[in-house]
Amino acid sequence: MRDLSVDIPFDAIVEQSVAGIYVIQDERFAYANATWAAIAGYTPEEMVGEHLSRFVPPYFLGEVLSRVSQRLSGDPPSMHFITRGLHRDGREVMIEVHGSRMVYGGRPAVIGVGIDVTERLVNEQELRRSREQLRALTAYTADKLEEQRLSLARDVHDQLGGMLTSIKMDAARILRRADTAELRAITQGLVTLTQQTIDAVKQISEALRPPLLDHLDLSLALQHELGNFTRRSGILHSLQADAPSLRLPPKRSIAVYRVFQEALTNVARHAQARHVAVVLRCERNVFCLELADDGCGFDPARAEAPALGLLSMRERAREIGGELDITSAPGRGTRLVLRLPLP
Repeated sequence: MRDLSVDIPFDAIVEQSVAGIYVIQDERFAYANATWAAIAGYTPEEMVGEHLSRFVPPYFLGEVLSRVSQRLSGDPPSMHFITRGLHRDGREVMIEVHGSRMVYGGRPAVIGVGIDVTERLVNEQELRRSREQLRALTAYTADKLEEQRLSLARDVHDQLGGMLTSIKMDAARILRRADTAELRAITQGLVTLTQQTIDAVKQISEALRPPLLDHLDLSLALQHELGNFTRRSGILHSLQADAPSLRLPPKRSIAVYRVFQEALTNVARHAQARHVAVVLRCERNVFCLELADDGCGFDPARAEAPALGLLSMRERAREIGGELDITSAPGRGTRLVLRLPLP
């Protein structure tokens, strides 16, 4: 290996580099440019000749010396990692370094390049914390929304439905006692309108919280929703249920159901499809829900920021430990696959 002590051009290019450049030999700095020294709050003259212990937190010194030793031994000869430094004012700094083994002054040494990434790492940590808080808030909001939906569905079904049933019964009694054609016509209209209102209340209650999820299995609930979708939109459907009977914990069931609802809503609003094919199956303890339409599709690479509906589906899948994959292409429809590991 050649001696680089006379080959390395420590000229203005190196001295003015935006990256720190250093040479470590005998656990001391044999060279440091101004940028490297400034990361720790020193000048090159103050750093050169000083032991590493002056610039590294005591608890992390062993790790630094170990990595220097590894590079000097050639195992590995080059390393890229983030290390900890000790600033002159006593605070810690995070430094991303890339160091390699070399010969300097006829003896083994380590030459490296480093940049201060303290602010970047702090920002990344804050971003991760914000994302975790947002996910926790989203999960909390979804849970509370489902609780409110359940409570409202029960109130609508039990209280409002019961009141309307009583009105219908009273109207029917009046109809039986009506002694004029006009009164019978008015009363019959009232009975018919009340029944229509009862039917509307039932639909609203089921939309808020499908009773099939509480009393039957998930497959039947999805099949029922698919039938409602075709009646509302006119889009034909096919259903292949290789997992005809499937019971999941309530939170998982409602999450799968809401993803399915949102997917059908997107088809009705955007796909311009004529047919939707749905497949339910279980493969090696993994529940798989697949929904494919023959609509206009889209180019994911050119799509704008994800819509709230898509974000909601992905978040619901993540909350229950599932994965949501969506593939599409212009003119080739869209395919959604939800995979959920089973206990």
